[in-house]
Amino acid sequence: MTTDRSGVERARADLAATIDAIQYKVNVPARTAERFRRLRDDNPLALVGIAVGVAVAVGGAVWGIVAASRR
Repeated sequence: MTTDRSGVERARADLAATIDAIQYKVNVPARTAERFRRLRDDNPLALVGIAVGVAVAVGGAVWGIVAASRR
């Protein structure tokens, strides 16, 4: 019986590529870290702007909660 090894190897490679793609889609922390690194390397000022915006939003939320609790 003759087996077509190239077909088996091709199917194996296709399956491995599919599994890798699924793992990449499901691994949100790794994708987030990758996007963060890319943003840090490509546009550090945007990263600083995002950090300042988050700090203002958190500060505003804390201020609002404290102000509401003092009433």
